[in-house]
Order: sequence, then structure tokens, then C-alpha cells
Amino acid sequence: MPAARHRLRIPAALDRVADVRALARSVTDEIGAPQVCVDDVVQAVDEAATNIVLHGYRGRAGWLDVAVEREGDRVVITIEDDAPPFDPTAHPEPDLTIPADRRRPGGMGIHLIRLAMDAVAHRPRPGGGNILTMSRTLDPRPMEER
Repeated sequence: MPAARHRLRIPAALDRVADVRALARSVTDEIGAPQVCVDDVVQAVDEAATNIVLHGYRGRAGWLDVAVEREGDRVVITIEDDAPPFDPTAHPEPDLTIPADRRRPGGMGIHLIRLAMDAVAHRPRPGGGNILTMSRTLDPRPMEER
């Protein structure tokens, strides 16, 4: 199967996150990814892009560059931005012993990304900003079964 690589640049606006989800779904469908993989990738890219818009840019103008591609038996998503540096891989796991109705709203996005993807990596973007790389195998089994 030939590699599929697609890129998209959007303004940092919540109403444009749907474009990022559509790109992820389109590429994963194009490469014949199993539905569980498609769902995981779409959820992770949605969480990541939403976090960048809400917490990275905090209402300021900006952009997200998104690339989705197949690399061997994996789907790889790269999101670049020029928001202030933030490494989600250093963010602590939420305290899941606290009942959901007693937790502050939010704070689960990074956790959900970790659950959906096999690998999540961050590095500073030259000139400022962030590069987030996430990957998931095309294995049809959910993460907890692999």
C-alpha cells in the first residue's frame, strides 16, 4: 500500500478543529485502517488540536500545521504550532481515584491522547512553538489488548 501523507494548515480557532478531524479520518480511511484505529486517531488529533487552540494560544491569533501519514504499519500525526512551549508528555496523569463528578472540568485530553496512541512525543519548534508527534499502529486491537 503506498504511503499517504496529507497536510493542512488552519487558523487556531475551535471551529476549524473539525477540519483536522476530517483530515485524520480521510487519511486513515484512505490507507484502510481498521475502524478502531480510525477512531483512536481522530480522538487524539481532536484532543491535541483543541488543547493547542484553547490552552496554547488562549484566544490569540495563531495557526496549526497538521500532517497525517502512513509510515509502515503506523499512522503518524504531526502537529506544529507557534504557541508558547508546552510539553504534554511531561504533564502528570490525572488522579482517576477522584470520582468524575468531583473533578474539575477538563484535564483529561492528554490522558485520552495517551490512551488512544502508542507513542506521543514533543519537541520545541525551531524559532518558537511546538512539534507534537503521535503515532498508532494499524493493529485492529484496542490499546488495552496490545
